[in-house]
Amino acid sequence: MLREVVEGLAVRRDGVYFDGTLGGSGHSGAILAADPTVRLIATDKDGDAIAEAARALAPYAGRFSLFRTDFKNYAKVLEEAGVEKLDGFLLDLGLSSHQVDTESRGFGYKMRQAPLDMRMDTRSALTAEEVVNTYPEEALRRIFREYGEETFAASVARNIVRVRAQKPIATTGELASVTEAAIPPKFRSPACARKVFQAIRIEVNGELEGLYECLLGLCGALKKGGRACILTFHSLEDRIVKQAFKTLASGCECPKSFPVCVCGKRKQIEILTKKPIVASEEERRENSRSKSAKLRIAEKIE
Repeated sequence: MLREVVEGLAVRRDGVYFDGTLGGSGHSGAILAADPTVRLIATDKDGDAIAEAARALAPYAGRFSLFRTDFKNYAKVLEEAGVEKLDGFLLDLGLSSHQVDTESRGFGYKMRQAPLDMRMDTRSALTAEEVVNTYPEEALRRIFREYGEETFAASVARNIVRVRAQKPIATTGELASVTEAAIPPKFRSPACARKVFQAIRIEVNGELEGLYECLLGLCGALKKGGRACILTFHSLEDRIVKQAFKTLASGCECPKSFPVCVCGKRKQIEILTKKPIVASEEERRENSRSKSAKLRIAEKIE
């Protein structure tokens, strides 16, 4: 959703923009290309993404700064970059195509012989293999239920514990098979392991932890008229974004009986997308991964 994102950011002259999820650098490149006076600050936990972006964005040398860190560390990054306020920020949540397509990263349930890794940041200690083989059954059940919204969370967790007692589960194919075996035949499909893989990936990378607070902080770092653009790919992320926007878009919370406001809460943003923007039919045909994408946009009003 390149065009939609750039239009949503309403890139302006001499603007300073933050791309918290650099990935393949497509969005970052489009932001820099939108105006020759724009400055970009971008982060990503993935070392491959940082290295590739440095090459891809070379034509814009001197106008961008890259940091290998979690976007939730935005405050430290902005301080290091010497930036106090932003004209806009983008978060493209979820996996990059490079991560999905690189078998050794172990993100895909369709890749049968990949190691159980799933780390966005390969410097991190926790891997999917550790989660699958060491977490108690109750913890696995909770993760599958809360992060994957998996209907058969209990049976999948139980089957994993049963199988790993005989031999550690070491590959994506083994995990997919164990998951499929725990699901009643009439509910099985080629993608029936997707939710379990999603849940484990979220746990390994702590994707939802601190996201709400980060959104509040990043919106607070916007200049008046600055834009927030956030792309989500599943309901858990989207729910957090909606709640954060709702909090920032609401004003005084004092009881109506109060003659004057005493809470001091003021409306900070205007939500520009009452319903999220979705990919065009053409993009969905060309890129099946865009089918679940939802773009929400807000503008700072003070």
